Amino acid sequence: MANENKHAEIIYNVIGADASALAAGLYLCGKGAIIPKADDQEFLFSLIKLIKQNCVEAVYVGTDPELHVIGQYMREIEEQTSAKIFVNPIRVVKIARDKWNTFRFLKYHGFACPDSALPLNLQQFLDSHNFPVVVKPREGFGAKHFYITNNRAELDSAIISIKKIGWNPIIQEYLGGDQEFTTGVLVDKSTKEIISSISIRKYLKFGQTYKAFIDDFKEIRSISEKVALVIGAAGAINIQSKKYKGTNKIFEINPRFSATCIMRAHAGINEPDLLFRNMILGESAKFRSYKKMVCMRYWEEICVEDRKYRNILKTRRISADG
Repeated sequence: MANENKHAEIIYNVIGADASALAAGLYLCGKGAIIPKADDQEFLFSLIKLIKQNCVEAVYVGTDPELHVIGQYMREIEEQTSAKIFVNPIRVVKIARDKWNTFRFLKYHGFACPDSALPLNLQQFLDSHNFPVVVKPREGFGAKHFYITNNRAELDSAIISIKKIGWNPIIQEYLGGDQEFTTGVLVDKSTKEIISSISIRKYLKFGQTYKAFIDDFKEIRSISEKVALVIGAAGAINIQSKKYKGTNKIFEINPRFSATCIMRAHAGINEPDLLFRNMILGESAKFRSYKKMVCMRYWEEICVEDRKYRNILKTRRISADG
């Protein structure tokens, strides 16, 4: 598909924020700031202070731990600052951040998804499904504590491991094969219409996409768009699915920008840019075309002098000019 998406260029001044000075992304921004973790009582105060000091117009949330906190206090942050918070409604976050809630939502609305159970109903689940089966945390993200178990002993061990770290396990049907997709959908916050959608067939390593194919994938995109609208998304949402025995089954919903959004930008769908234009500039557009691409990831080093790193730890600020 040819890329026909054209609009006036905007030069962005990006400020990165993270809890660690070892977050590589901080060094790729115009400015970087170290703030407390999302579960710290000083997190909101530090975030609001950072927004005010830099006259920030828009706040993007790229990782899961901050979603619930920022979503819950979105109105308060916007009232105290000049910024718009690019987070889905808290109801959407609560459904998507809990994999059991996600399963119940998908099943209730008739979307194909892997059969799932909680430990309380484990035996009933095993009566209907053969090994291997998947065990993972309801509230987890990435590949943290994701287990493919091949027998009852491995399954019980995985459940215990997840409970030990204070999370809650969910047991799911295992979806074999390598037809796994991640679909980014952008929803206009005012009209609730689809701005863009783009699907990627991906190959994983350590829970992250390292090779990917961007193509039309009409069926995958169509189902993902329906899910985004039914759940009530506003802004960016990411739908993960796997084609298993001829059926595209949705196994996860991420109510945020995906880590693969850079691949989508190269294909002509720059989701962070489109959302800024929609939310801040009031632009309304639909983008239905993009380039077909093959994407490959690799390691790249960011090196910082020890002197500079120690100064960053002291000042908690990073700037492009050092």
